[in-house]
Amino acid sequence: MSARGGKKKATKLSRSSRAGVIFPVGRMMRYLRTGKPKYRIGMGAPVYMAAVIEYLAAEILELAGNAARDNKKGRITPRHIKLAVANDEELNQLLRGVTISNGGVLPRIHPELLSKKRTGRVKVDSQASITDKQDEQSKKKPIKKIKGKRGRKPKSTDGDKESVPNSTVEDGPGDGFTILSAKSLFLGQKLSLTESELSKIGLIKVEGIINPTNAEMDLKDGVGNALEKAGGREFLEGVKELRKAQGPLEVASVAVSQASGMAARFIIHCNIPQWGSEKCEDQLEKTVKNCLSAAEDKKLKSVAFPSLPAGRNGFPKQTAAQLILKAISNHFVSSTSSSLKNIYFVLFDSESIGIYLQEMAKLDAK
Repeated sequence: MSARGGKKKATKLSRSSRAGVIFPVGRMMRYLRTGKPKYRIGMGAPVYMAAVIEYLAAEILELAGNAARDNKKGRITPRHIKLAVANDEELNQLLRGVTISNGGVLPRIHPELLSKKRTGRVKVDSQASITDKQDEQSKKKPIKKIKGKRGRKPKSTDGDKESVPNSTVEDGPGDGFTILSAKSLFLGQKLSLTESELSKIGLIKVEGIINPTNAEMDLKDGVGNALEKAGGREFLEGVKELRKAQGPLEVASVAVSQASGMAARFIIHCNIPQWGSEKCEDQLEKTVKNCLSAAEDKKLKSVAFPSLPAGRNGFPKQTAAQLILKAISNHFVSSTSSSLKNIYFVLFDSESIGIYLQEMAKLDAK
């Protein structure tokens, strides 16, 4: 009550403060009304619109701040906003038609730009090394005359056999596979980020290929279907025999079959956990470690990992990349020795490539 007995004037509250949002509700209402005289706009529409835009702005700023911190910058730039949107699956789908000014592009190199130069250089070096070894051996070893009947060749001894370098280890993954980034692990293993097409996964020159599958070990998924086409009927029959002998695979367990008709020696089938299930993140790390252990049991020197939780199980790509890289790094830190020398991540889309490049850079920073 005032001195004269009148009522005290109530302070005016804006529509934003009454709704509990920061973005201006009145301005949203004005924007909604402009250019749309035919439509009736309810009083709750600008409130809902202001709340949604405020949430999106806060989410993008948080992710952009993380990107700026990872790049050791104290100020958010349009480049950091571009990386934040591209590395989040939901935001990338929402803003896929939006162009961010001065945001740059995602790191991606087309395979045709580098594959010919790299493979040509590797082939020349490997041929030169073989000829040099042959010249040295011919100088060191005297030629022995072996008596025998004409028309028959003498039997070759084990000492006369020439050792040819393993193409799967030295020559890289082969044609159609572009190495974008590489990192050395704890025991000296080389972790390479490789770009290719899904249909070429059966042509990669490694000793083991990881096949993400389910408990029935079917080949209906993208990687399994590509392996079936590359291996043919013989590979399919081998998988059926393994299915009968092994039975249904438990979550995070693996089974090994022959890679018939492919450049690899073995296919390591693994049952990937479902996103949202109990302890799914721990199960994914366990799956990766079991795949590496199975490769080491077979004395393999190189192995190829496609994107493990691809499509079927709905893992967020950012989370999956962090868990897989962490599991691989921890596996070699905890082990004293390993037969593996080269590990290839084979990725097929630009979004996954950008995410894995960012996560590998974080491993280098650590």
